[in-house]
Amino acid sequence: MDTIDIKRPENIVYKKPALITDNVMHYCPGCSHGTVHKLIAEVIDEMGIQDKTIGICPVGCSVFAYNYIDIDWQEAAHGRAPALATATKRLCPDKYVFTYQGDGDLASIGTAEIIHACSRGENIVVIFINNGIYGMTGGQMAPTTLLGMKTSTTPYGRDAKLNGFPLKITEMLAELDGTAYITRQSVHTAAAARKAKNAIRKGFEYSQKGIGLSFIEIVSTCNSGWKLSPVEANRWMVENMFPKYPIGDIKDTLATSTGVTSR
Repeated sequence: MDTIDIKRPENIVYKKPALITDNVMHYCPGCSHGTVHKLIAEVIDEMGIQDKTIGICPVGCSVFAYNYIDIDWQEAAHGRAPALATATKRLCPDKYVFTYQGDGDLASIGTAEIIHACSRGENIVVIFINNGIYGMTGGQMAPTTLLGMKTSTTPYGRDAKLNGFPLKITEMLAELDGTAYITRQSVHTAAAARKAKNAIRKGFEYSQKGIGLSFIEIVSTCNSGWKLSPVEANRWMVENMFPKYPIGDIKDTLATSTGVTSR
């Protein structure tokens, strides 16, 4: 019986994206970060812009993105990635510049930076990972933590009277004139990942059109912070996160100008 050479091109059904390095990922099993990294790497590779792309990563689980995607990277102080991306894009307008940030970073410590970058209409892409918790630093409550959700700093669940309400920063940013494309996606299924990939590509394409900032929220899991298995975390996200943070396009300037509505 003849053996099959699984490495022959016609027999390959899947291969590692060209821009993903050989470094072993440190993320917890079931974490959404690895999937989003893969999508970003595929988009950059397919667009042929590896040597034209600069990523900005701040503090948090997202800080290690430079270790896994083979492009130029800069590291920013906690929350300050949009400010650094602004300078980078203005100094190198021909480059594709994006930030990769978590909810504790972007929606709390970096609130001023993201709001003003959007207000100015900087031609950058912001990829926002929203898992409703501070993942790296101890599982504390984040601005996007749901009401009733238990964290290390809200052990009895988030209480609106004590902790305030969850921050839907993506909808807030959509109201600013400087934003061109605002969307919320997820990567919990293959179909969802394909939509997220298309959104990321659209963001990169829009950034070179000079029409403003593209903001892509990825509603994600943190199964270690949530104290759930990967399967249970995906189920909990769909049942609890999606009602508060519904998936879909929120604002698309070019689509609206051509008569195509969002959502």
